[in-house]
Amino acid sequence: MPYINRYILKPIFNDFQAGKVLLLTGARRTGKTELLKDLSQIIQGEILHLNGEDSNTQELFEPISKANYDLVFRRYTHIFIDEAQKIPEIGKKLKFLVDNLSQLKIIATGSSSFDFSRQFGEPLTGRKKTYHLYPISIQEFMQHENIQETQSKLPERLIYGSYPELLKLQSKDEKEDYLYELADDYLFKDILEFKGIKNSDKIKDLLRLVAFQIGNEISLNELSRQLQIHKDTVARYLDLLSKVFVIFKLEGFSRNLRKEITKMSRYYFYDNGIRNLLIRNFNSLEVRQDQGQLWENFVVSERVKFQSYQRLHTSNYFWRTYDQQEIDWIEENNGELHAYEMKWNSNKTVKKPSAWKNAYPEAKFDIIHPKNYLNWLTNK
Repeated sequence: MPYINRYILKPIFNDFQAGKVLLLTGARRTGKTELLKDLSQIIQGEILHLNGEDSNTQELFEPISKANYDLVFRRYTHIFIDEAQKIPEIGKKLKFLVDNLSQLKIIATGSSSFDFSRQFGEPLTGRKKTYHLYPISIQEFMQHENIQETQSKLPERLIYGSYPELLKLQSKDEKEDYLYELADDYLFKDILEFKGIKNSDKIKDLLRLVAFQIGNEISLNELSRQLQIHKDTVARYLDLLSKVFVIFKLEGFSRNLRKEITKMSRYYFYDNGIRNLLIRNFNSLEVRQDQGQLWENFVVSERVKFQSYQRLHTSNYFWRTYDQQEIDWIEENNGELHAYEMKWNSNKTVKKPSAWKNAYPEAKFDIIHPKNYLNWLTNK
């Protein structure tokens, strides 16, 4: 497999400008460090590479003074900071840096949106632009694959996901070992650093329960009973898991009908491999009972990547009524609605729910299945 060019490399390169800080977020092992290396190959100028987890790097930013920053940073045109949120008060320090050294172009990466919003939010207001890096997307794979190759690899991606390191691994055992190592050493690392997380097993148990409920609403009360922890703690853990880019939440859509369900949410995983790891099931697709869930999680997570990389400002929802009429995925953009049903069986006939049709007659409706999904996820 050739090296995969990341979709946001060019936009990031084009957005570099003095006086601004580019922020690159994403889960651990999605390729943020490699992206910085790729940027360094195409940038003209003097680049300083730093890692925020290194105590020597943290010392470079002390004290916050023009004299110190002149001494340390004046000779560079670009500063790349990996895991920047580990540097205390980094938002305040970067603001001082760009305000006083006008030639600098800065990019900072991090694996937690919680830390990013806390550290970079207010200090860098008006001085930042944020990008997000996901596991490799279908549109990135298709830079190097024809349609037949992409289709032939679909079953494998539904099982193992698309973390970049998997491209180097051949056997089933190697891929499974990598995903286990990823979860144990990296996936929960950021979560367990938060204050108040006393039992990592509860976090893992919660994720397993969510993994079994792809495509269904999550009941906080039911999860609370199953885990024997308070409902508010369940909600807090789900929020943390979203902020370290393990799962994402989909809320219910409602505009007209009293019987539309809106109080509960659905959750999906950013990567199928992580989902399958949590339920301890890497069996091949043809013998599995959860093909529909695998398909739904895969296509909606890929759609999130597509929307992000294309800078589409779209609101996403699911829709269900109390009499069990439902639609998997609703997109609202500029007042227009487009509804989508995800079906693994391409030959299955699906009709638009009558309640939806009556309430939203102008909305578009499509089925996403293995024969047409590439159009939806790549615009090709």
